Formats: sequence, structure tokens, C-alpha cells
Amino acid sequence: MAATRSSLSLSSHSSLPLHRCGPHRFGRTSLNLAFLSEPPSPRIVSVRASVGGFESGSGPKMETHSDGVETSSSSSAIDFLTLCHRLKTTKRKGWINHGIKGPESIADHMYRMSLMALIAGDLPGVNRERCIKIAIVHDIAEAIVGDITPSDGVPKEEKSRREQAALNEMCEVLGGGMRAEEIKELWAEYENNSSIEANLVKDFDKVEMILQALEYEMEHGKVLDEFFLSTAGKFQTEIGKSWAAEINSRRNSRLTEN
Repeated sequence: MAATRSSLSLSSHSSLPLHRCGPHRFGRTSLNLAFLSEPPSPRIVSVRASVGGFESGSGPKMETHSDGVETSSSSSAIDFLTLCHRLKTTKRKGWINHGIKGPESIADHMYRMSLMALIAGDLPGVNRERCIKIAIVHDIAEAIVGDITPSDGVPKEEKSRREQAALNEMCEVLGGGMRAEEIKELWAEYENNSSIEANLVKDFDKVEMILQALEYEMEHGKVLDEFFLSTAGKFQTEIGKSWAAEINSRRNSRLTEN
């Protein structure tokens, strides 16, 4: 869906259907992962899964269910999920750079964004399920390239190129097919900000960051102005603007009290 407006109403309601996929059977697999020691490196490592002498890079591993639908094989699914474990263990670099001890991981960030998409009021023309999916996959390539921040000095085009290459590698590990194509489509939609769902999730990305900044200010006694200044005036939707205003209001009250 192409973006046709830059703001979303908070008061309108719509009912959107949710789709469910049938369960998959799981098998045994072994996975050998090689990761970058420095996330900003331009080198994208190869991730290969060997199952009975078959490498994920040599072709997609698919299973055909009784309804004729092809899905990733059990081994490909577990290979992919094991690769995504890196999202749970890689800490967000912006917080590390500001001396935050035990900062959130990439997966932590994406999870709360997904909750934002879940609890936001119904919005006209917005597919809530798609927003949740976009939130889940928007930083997924960072499982390979790491969290590249502005402080790394990597141009936006180069960052996008690295992440696209990493995403392609991850979808190859998954074995290709319908789900891999959906992940690519969702990621590109967010990257290009090409739908009202992407507009909203882009705002959630910033809202989650400044909410986390406020929480770290309260927990660690720091002043993290950079995160609030970098997002000011950049929210595209009414709900993004409203939630950001609430966070800023709470922060300003706290700073005034101190």
C-alpha cells in the first residue's frame, strides 16, 4: 500500500482480520555460524547450515504439506531461528556509547515496538497485523551486521546495502519460499517508508528509543538529550506525535523537579 497521508487519526476504529498459519513439524539439525567481530565491517559473513551433507547455500530446503503449500524445512527453520538468537544477545550500541550498563538488546527494542503496534488504537486504513510484522523484522538484518549507528560514520546508502545483503543471506538460510519473501517485502516496506504501516512503525521506532532514553535517565541519573533532539519534529503520524509528546512531558516534569 503506497503512503497517501502523513498523519493518522487516534479516534477512528476499524476491525482487521488476523491470519493464522498451520503448525510446522520440527526436526534435528546442526548449525555452524560465523559472525562479524565488528558489526560495522563491510564484509558480510556467510552463514551455512549443514544437514546430512547439504548446505543451505546450495539451494532451498522445503517441505510440502498435505495442502500442497511449500514451507521451509524443519532444519532451515531452526537454522534461521538460531541465527536470530544474535538479536537477543547484541546490545544496542547507542546505549553502550553513552555508558549504560546492561543495555537493551536489539530484540528487546523490536519486542516493545511490536507491543506498541498491538495496543495502538484502531486506525483507519491501517493493517495492525502488518504493523506488528514490520516491527518484528525491521532490524532483523542486524543479526549479521550488528547495530550500525550514526556514530559509526557509515553512509545511509552503505548501511542499507549491508543490511540488504545480510537479509538476503538470512532468507537463504531460511530456505527461501513464501515466508522468506514476506520477510524481504516487510523489511523493504519499512526501509523505504512506503506505506502508512511503515510510517507508523517508523514512529514507534523513535518512540521506543526516547521512552528507553527516559527510563535510562531515571535509572542511571544521566541526561540523554541527544536522543530527544535527534527525533524532535520527525514523527509522521498523530499517534507517534501524541506518544512522543507524553514522553517529553514526563521528562520535562522530572527535569523541572530536579
